[in-house]
Amino acid sequence: MSSSLTSLQELADSLHNCQRCPLAKLGRRQVVFGVGNPHASVMFVGEAPGFHEDQKGEPFVGAAGQLLNDLLESAGLSRADIYIANVIKCRPPNNRDPEPQEVETCKPFLLQQIAMIRPTLVCSLGNWATQTLLERKVGITRVRGQAFYLKEFVLFPLLHPAAALHQGTMLQPLREDFQKLKEFLDRHSQPPATQAGAAASSTGTLRIDAPTTTAQQMDLFGS
Repeated sequence: MSSSLTSLQELADSLHNCQRCPLAKLGRRQVVFGVGNPHASVMFVGEAPGFHEDQKGEPFVGAAGQLLNDLLESAGLSRADIYIANVIKCRPPNNRDPEPQEVETCKPFLLQQIAMIRPTLVCSLGNWATQTLLERKVGITRVRGQAFYLKEFVLFPLLHPAAALHQGTMLQPLREDFQKLKEFLDRHSQPPATQAGAAASSTGTLRIDAPTTTAQQMDLFGS
C-alpha cells in the first residue's frame, strides 16, 4: 500500500466519529471523507455532503454526482483519474449552507488531504469551496472558468453541478466551465515519455507553469 494512501486512510480513520463541531449532533449519519485516486494530479472540492452522500459515505453520488460524471467525461476525465472531497465532511441539516464555525473546523482536514495528495490542479465547485481555498469573499460567477496560481497548486473554480439541477438555466454555463477546464488541461498536459519499444501510457503529465504576471487576477479582487 502506498504511503499516500496510508496517510489518507489514517486521516480518514481519525475523523471517523468526529465530534469537533455541532454537525456531529445535528443528524449526520456518517463522516464523508473523500474518495478517488490518492495520486491524482486533478482534485475536485465541493461544499458538503447531501442526503445520498451522507447515506453512502462518498461525495457526489446523487443526481449532482451523475451530472458531475457526465461533465468529467466531457473534459476528458473520469472518477478513476481524480480525487473528490468536500470542504465540510458532514451533512448540514436540510442541506443548509455551512456555518463559519463548521468551515473553520473542517478546513484544516481538507488542506491536509490536498497536502497528502499533492494535486497540480484543484477544481473548486461553487461558492463555498472557492472562497475557502482562495481565502477571499468572491462570487463564483466572477471567477469561474479561470486559473488562480496559488502557492501549492493551481485553483480552477467551476459552477457547482447542483446549481444546474436547481436552476436549469445554469446547465449551459456549467458545461462551458468544463469546456474551459478541458482546454486548460489540454494546454498543460504533456505526453508521457516512453522508452524505445515500450507501450505509451494512456495518460500524460500535467505541468502548469505560473504566469509571468498576476495583475489580471488581482484586479478580480479589487487589489
